[in-house]
Amino acid sequence: MIVVGGEALIDLVPVAQPPGALLPRPGGGPYNTALALGRLGAETAFCSRVSTDGFGEQLLAGLRGAGVDLSLVQRGPEPTTLAVASLGPDGSAAYGFYVEGTADRLFTLPDALPPEARALALGTCSLALEPGASAYEALLRRESARGLLTLLDPNIRPALIADPAAYRARFLGWLPSVSVLKLSEEDADWLGGRVEDWLAAGPSAVVLTRGAAGLTVRTREGAEHAVPAPAVAVADTIGAGDTVNAALLHRLAGPDRAPGGEVDWPGVLAFAARAAALTCTRTGAEPPYAAELSR
Repeated sequence: MIVVGGEALIDLVPVAQPPGALLPRPGGGPYNTALALGRLGAETAFCSRVSTDGFGEQLLAGLRGAGVDLSLVQRGPEPTTLAVASLGPDGSAAYGFYVEGTADRLFTLPDALPPEARALALGTCSLALEPGASAYEALLRRESARGLLTLLDPNIRPALIADPAAYRARFLGWLPSVSVLKLSEEDADWLGGRVEDWLAAGPSAVVLTRGAAGLTVRTREGAEHAVPAPAVAVADTIGAGDTVNAALLHRLAGPDRAPGGEVDWPGVLAFAARAAALTCTRTGAEPPYAAELSR
């Protein structure tokens, strides 16, 4: 089982007609990652706190439809977080957030993950907003210490980070508990560090997403690999990075992965690039199903 921890929220996505209208779509980096893993056929559990309001029910229905285990989901009467997306000419998205008093911020550390858990993924808003951020951080440290593969996607949202220097210091403190660090070029620029320093702090690999330029990886052993992004007509990029997370986890910790085997990084990156490209052809976070990637 691959466990994904973090927020589930509603993206308000611009649509062409009528002008100025916003379409509510399920979203949140961890939510999208769990949804994508379920669609790829990986045994997946979502670990979060979700509102009992109508949006919360919609979010959980989407995960159920993808076969995601919801036994680790906490519920609460607080409202669902909202993210208002604005799209650039290239389809890239920027966000404004409504997060005060919302359900996902009140996540508490679960007693234990299922015994069949092999990997844990964390990231995005859930690691920036207290009090839930401290609970997710404790989960990361605990599960890494007991041997789970851990993937961290900071997915920086500057509007939610009141003290950038404190966040950057905290980020460095997470790295000894991280197996794979995945981040965008924009994240890397905002964090201001160097890949070699991050590798020295703990991760075995750092995967960098570069938009239309594709994906790269550097490993602790010094290997470097890059793959191009497939050329597609981009509707928007919402959920593309989250789909990369899912594809990486599916290949690194999913049912086809032999424990302890050497990683075929070019193959892993190519698979992730194809999956992300398909997501970019659709409005909102709509990751592909396994059958679509096999064609």
